[in-house]
Amino acid sequence: MNVLLHTCCAPCASHCLVALRELGHDVTLFFSNDNLAPADEFARRLDAVRLLSERLGAPLQAPPAEHDRWLREAACGLEAAPERGARCGRCFRYSLCRTRDAMLRGGFDAFTTSLSVSPHKQTQTLFALGRELDPGRFLALDFKKQDGFARSLRLSAELGLYRQTYCGCEFSLRRPPDRTPPVQQQV
Repeated sequence: MNVLLHTCCAPCASHCLVALRELGHDVTLFFSNDNLAPADEFARRLDAVRLLSERLGAPLQAPPAEHDRWLREAACGLEAAPERGARCGRCFRYSLCRTRDAMLRGGFDAFTTSLSVSPHKQTQTLFALGRELDPGRFLALDFKKQDGFARSLRLSAELGLYRQTYCGCEFSLRRPPDRTPPVQQQV
Protein backbone atom coordinates (compact mmCIF):
# COMPACT_ATOMS: atom_id res chain seq x y z
CA MET A 1 0.00 0.00 0.00
CA ASN A 2 1.21 3.52 -0.82
CA VAL A 3 0.89 5.59 2.40
CA LEU A 4 1.18 9.33 2.98
CA LEU A 5 2.61 9.92 6.45
CA HIS A 6 1.77 13.24 8.08
CA THR A 7 5.17 14.11 9.52
CA CYS A 8 5.05 16.33 12.59
CA CYS A 9 8.85 16.21 12.97
CA ALA A 10 11.81 14.09 11.89
CA PRO A 11 12.42 12.32 15.22
CA CYS A 12 8.82 11.09 15.50
CA ALA A 13 8.59 10.22 11.81
CA SER A 14 11.81 8.17 11.93
CA HIS A 15 10.21 5.27 13.79
CA CYS A 16 6.88 5.61 11.96
CA LEU A 17 8.58 5.41 8.56
CA VAL A 18 10.53 2.30 9.56
CA ALA A 19 7.45 0.68 11.15
CA LEU A 20 5.29 1.32 8.08
CA ARG A 21 7.98 -0.16 5.84
CA GLU A 22 8.18 -3.20 8.12
CA LEU A 23 4.44 -3.64 7.47
CA GLY A 24 5.19 -3.67 3.73
CA HIS A 25 4.05 -0.15 2.84
CA ASP A 26 5.64 2.37 0.50
CA VAL A 27 5.82 5.64 2.42
CA THR A 28 5.95 9.30 1.43
CA LEU A 29 6.61 11.88 4.14
CA PHE A 30 4.20 14.82 4.21
CA PHE A 31 5.60 17.76 6.16
CA SER A 32 2.65 20.11 6.50
CA ASN A 33 2.90 21.90 9.83
CA ASP A 34 1.37 25.34 9.52
CA ASN A 35 1.22 25.53 13.31
CA LEU A 36 5.00 25.87 13.66
CA ALA A 37 6.32 29.15 15.00
CA PRO A 38 8.52 31.06 14.77
CA ALA A 39 9.52 30.76 11.11
CA ASP A 40 13.08 29.67 11.96
CA GLU A 41 11.64 26.73 13.95
CA PHE A 42 9.66 25.69 10.86
CA ALA A 43 12.88 25.85 8.83
CA ARG A 44 14.87 23.81 11.39
CA ARG A 45 12.25 21.09 11.51
CA LEU A 46 11.90 21.00 7.74
CA ASP A 47 15.70 20.68 7.38
CA ALA A 48 15.63 17.73 9.80
CA VAL A 49 12.82 16.07 7.80
CA ARG A 50 14.80 16.58 4.59
CA LEU A 51 17.77 14.88 6.27
CA LEU A 52 15.53 11.98 7.36
CA SER A 53 14.15 11.73 3.82
CA GLU A 54 17.65 11.58 2.35
CA ARG A 55 19.11 9.17 4.90
CA LEU A 56 16.22 6.70 4.72
CA GLY A 57 15.42 7.20 1.05
CA ALA A 58 11.81 8.31 1.49
CA PRO A 59 10.05 10.73 -0.85
CA LEU A 60 9.06 14.02 0.76
CA GLN A 61 6.27 16.47 0.08
CA ALA A 62 6.60 19.80 1.87
CA PRO A 63 4.10 22.48 0.88
CA PRO A 64 4.94 26.06 1.88
CA ALA A 65 3.93 27.10 5.39
CA GLU A 66 0.60 28.89 5.79
CA HIS A 67 0.86 29.96 9.42
CA ASP A 68 -1.67 32.79 9.09
CA ARG A 69 -4.21 30.32 7.71
CA TRP A 70 -3.56 27.98 10.64
CA LEU A 71 -4.05 30.86 13.10
CA ARG A 72 -7.43 31.66 11.50
CA GLU A 73 -8.69 28.10 11.06
CA ALA A 74 -7.23 26.22 14.02
CA ALA A 75 -6.16 28.59 16.78
CA CYS A 76 -8.56 31.53 16.55
CA GLY A 77 -10.43 31.92 19.83
CA LEU A 78 -8.43 29.16 21.51
CA GLU A 79 -5.14 30.96 22.02
CA ALA A 80 -5.41 30.65 25.83
CA ALA A 81 -6.54 27.01 25.81
CA PRO A 82 -4.26 24.64 27.73
CA GLU A 83 -2.04 22.10 26.04
CA ARG A 84 -3.99 18.95 25.12
CA GLY A 85 -7.15 21.06 25.06
CA ALA A 86 -9.53 22.24 22.36
CA ARG A 87 -6.86 24.09 20.35
CA CYS A 88 -4.79 20.92 19.99
CA GLY A 89 -7.81 18.96 18.79
CA ARG A 90 -8.55 21.62 16.19
CA CYS A 91 -4.87 21.65 15.16
CA PHE A 92 -4.90 17.85 14.73
CA ARG A 93 -8.02 18.10 12.56
CA TYR A 94 -6.38 20.84 10.44
CA SER A 95 -3.23 18.77 9.83
CA LEU A 96 -5.08 15.52 9.19
CA CYS A 97 -7.45 17.28 6.79
CA ARG A 98 -4.51 18.66 4.80
CA THR A 99 -2.90 15.23 4.76
CA ARG A 100 -6.10 13.56 3.60
CA ASP A 101 -6.50 16.14 0.82
CA ALA A 102 -2.89 15.60 -0.30
CA MET A 103 -3.46 11.83 -0.21
CA LEU A 104 -6.48 12.18 -2.49
CA ARG A 105 -4.70 14.57 -4.90
CA GLY A 106 -1.61 12.38 -5.01
CA GLY A 107 -3.37 9.07 -5.56
CA PHE A 108 -2.15 7.44 -2.35
CA ASP A 109 -3.96 4.43 -0.90
CA ALA A 110 -3.98 5.61 2.72
CA PHE A 111 -2.76 8.20 5.19
CA THR A 112 -1.71 8.28 8.82
CA THR A 113 0.20 10.52 11.24
CA SER A 114 3.44 10.40 13.18
CA LEU A 115 1.73 12.27 16.03
CA SER A 116 0.63 8.95 17.55
CA VAL A 117 4.22 8.05 18.49
CA SER A 118 4.31 10.81 21.11
CA PRO A 119 3.35 9.98 24.70
CA HIS A 120 2.11 13.61 24.88
CA LYS A 121 -0.59 13.20 22.22
CA GLN A 122 -4.05 11.71 22.71
CA THR A 123 -4.04 8.79 20.32
CA GLN A 124 -7.79 8.13 20.55
CA THR A 125 -8.50 11.75 19.57
CA LEU A 126 -6.21 11.40 16.54
CA PHE A 127 -7.85 8.13 15.53
CA ALA A 128 -11.37 9.50 15.87
CA LEU A 129 -10.49 12.51 13.71
CA GLY A 130 -8.75 10.40 11.06
CA ARG A 131 -11.65 7.97 10.84
CA GLU A 132 -14.11 10.85 10.63
CA LEU A 133 -12.19 12.37 7.71
CA ASP A 134 -11.81 9.13 5.74
CA PRO A 135 -12.76 5.92 7.56
CA GLY A 136 -11.63 3.67 4.72
CA ARG A 137 -8.20 5.18 4.17
CA PHE A 138 -7.00 6.38 7.56
CA LEU A 139 -4.55 3.97 9.18
CA ALA A 140 -5.12 4.11 12.93
CA LEU A 141 -1.65 3.00 14.01
CA ASP A 142 -0.46 3.66 17.54
CA PHE A 143 3.23 4.05 16.82
CA LYS A 144 4.15 4.41 20.52
CA LYS A 145 3.32 0.73 21.10
CA GLN A 146 6.17 -1.77 21.32
CA ASP A 147 8.57 0.95 22.52
CA GLY A 148 7.95 3.11 19.46
CA PHE A 149 8.77 6.35 21.23
CA ALA A 150 12.04 4.92 22.62
CA ARG A 151 12.87 3.62 19.14
CA SER A 152 12.26 7.10 17.70
CA LEU A 153 14.72 8.52 20.26
CA ARG A 154 17.39 5.98 19.24
CA LEU A 155 16.83 6.47 15.51
CA SER A 156 16.89 10.26 15.73
CA ALA A 157 20.16 10.11 17.71
CA GLU A 158 21.70 7.67 15.19
CA LEU A 159 20.63 9.86 12.27
CA GLY A 160 21.67 13.12 13.97
CA LEU A 161 18.19 14.66 13.74
CA TYR A 162 17.26 17.95 15.39
CA ARG A 163 14.96 17.26 18.35
CA GLN A 164 12.71 20.13 19.38
CA THR A 165 11.71 21.06 22.93
CA TYR A 166 8.07 22.06 22.39
CA CYS A 167 5.07 21.00 20.35
CA GLY A 168 5.42 23.73 17.77
CA CYS A 169 2.93 26.55 18.00
CA GLU A 170 3.59 29.81 19.75
CA PHE A 171 0.92 28.94 22.30
CA SER A 172 2.88 25.88 23.44
CA LEU A 173 5.86 28.14 24.09
CA ARG A 174 4.37 29.70 27.20
CA ARG A 175 7.07 30.84 29.57
CA PRO A 176 6.82 30.35 33.32
CA PRO A 177 6.15 33.55 35.25
CA ASP A 178 9.19 35.73 35.85
CA ARG A 179 10.33 35.04 39.41
CA THR A 180 13.05 37.67 39.42
CA PRO A 181 12.65 39.82 42.55
CA PRO A 182 11.71 43.41 41.80
CA VAL A 183 14.56 45.90 41.78
CA GLN A 184 14.47 48.23 44.77
CA GLN A 185 14.30 51.86 43.78
CA GLN A 186 16.72 54.24 45.52
CA VAL A 187 15.07 57.39 46.85
